[in-house]
Amino acid sequence: MPKSFVPSLRVRVVNDVPANEKGDGNFVLYWMTAFRRGTSNFALQRAIEIGQEHNCPVLVFEALRVGYRWANDRLHHFVIQGMADNQAFFAKRGTAYYPYIEKSPGDGSGLLAALAKSAVAVVGDDFPCFFLPAMTRAAARQIKCRFELVDSNGLLPMRAADKVFVRAHYFRRFLHKNLRPHLVDVPDTDPLSRSTCTQAAEVAQHIKKRWPSAEVDKLARDASLLNSLPIDHNVRPSEIKGGVRAAQTLLKQFVRQRLDAYDVDRNHPDSNGSSGFSPYLHFGHLSSHEVFSAVMKADGWQLDDISDKPTGSREGWWNASPFVEAFLDEFITWRELGYNMCWQQADYDRYESLPEWAQKTLHEHERDPREHLYSLEEFEQSQTHDELWNAAQRQLVLEGRIHNYLRMLWGKKILQWTPDARTALRVMIELNNKYALDGRNPNSYSGIFWVLGRYDRAWGPERKIFGKVRYMTSENTARKVRLKQYLKNYG
Repeated sequence: MPKSFVPSLRVRVVNDVPANEKGDGNFVLYWMTAFRRGTSNFALQRAIEIGQEHNCPVLVFEALRVGYRWANDRLHHFVIQGMADNQAFFAKRGTAYYPYIEKSPGDGSGLLAALAKSAVAVVGDDFPCFFLPAMTRAAARQIKCRFELVDSNGLLPMRAADKVFVRAHYFRRFLHKNLRPHLVDVPDTDPLSRSTCTQAAEVAQHIKKRWPSAEVDKLARDASLLNSLPIDHNVRPSEIKGGVRAAQTLLKQFVRQRLDAYDVDRNHPDSNGSSGFSPYLHFGHLSSHEVFSAVMKADGWQLDDISDKPTGSREGWWNASPFVEAFLDEFITWRELGYNMCWQQADYDRYESLPEWAQKTLHEHERDPREHLYSLEEFEQSQTHDELWNAAQRQLVLEGRIHNYLRMLWGKKILQWTPDARTALRVMIELNNKYALDGRNPNSYSGIFWVLGRYDRAWGPERKIFGKVRYMTSENTARKVRLKQYLKNYG
């Protein structure tokens, strides 16, 4: 087999059988589920490589089901806007692209297997969270040809670390020792340029008839067309536009206008200093390699600037500007820490995955009296006594995001105003996964569980309800950060 330019650590062979070169082997099927883009994508690059090896084209298959939990207009429309971008991109490049959207649960059953019958091999996205791992396991039982999953989640391949890190400091130190060689193994910015196959893949007519391709352009332009789908229509589309084009525009704006003040402004809601990348990273409309490249290029940074000493410190190892170091710690350390857990620990979203000390202290304070108690519905409708908390929840419901600093407070107050920590966890997961564009992601689960002690240490003095878990108040938050305009917008 010719040398692959995709690092072996990023490739997981699910069906280890020879490629199907006989009979129906007409194309390599790239099943796009998490890395929904045509650039800087190791999975697409791997599909192109296999196509080159067998002198056949690639068919890109991107589907959207309706039966997943929390399916709603907001999430659907964001993904469909990305599908419209992808359709235009692949059409321009002469690469076959097949978008499919279910009209009712189960309608798409059998489509992947039908496409795979005509495939030399199938390449999919290796994403460690939500329903995707179970979906790919089920698919493996239906696919008879070679089936590989490729990790294009972050700068560090998930399999590069064979242990779960319980503190950010420990993971940061691991990165300082191990990340550098992976910064050289970057995906092709234009993986399609490697293809020399002149023919385009074709989908059989009987497949097109049974599973018609979606009119993604129409759906992207007019969200009201989603009304016919059996999804939650109460969660309306966000003003945040999905897709690769919107993601690239945001990346350029951030680097030019906000990066150089990131370390100063990111915690202040009134400053609009955060990157806003998380929805695009979650749905794969933006690559972590694209972000890293743009940020480091803007700073004039070179790989040789990295320190030889692995300190585990937030600052200094990169030898970059302070604002870049601050950004990289959030973007790499904290983001990829969540992926480190999710791919190795199946119970990442269960209360029992919390550190023992956190479970113990929360249990000891379970019966502490709560001055305020709210139901899920009251939380959802911003009906608490706390003006700042209500504003954060309104932003979540309206826009599909909460300012990063306020998201921590949002979770801490839910812990304080529910009967016990398990209830608090259920409320946080429900609200975040239902409304947040970046919900259902390893990084968002990290944020939710951090509220309850994950990745943290025991704090003193011990407090009612919280015990030794870190405590936050709206009053202290209001003193620390600028909120006047934020409260005017969402209060």
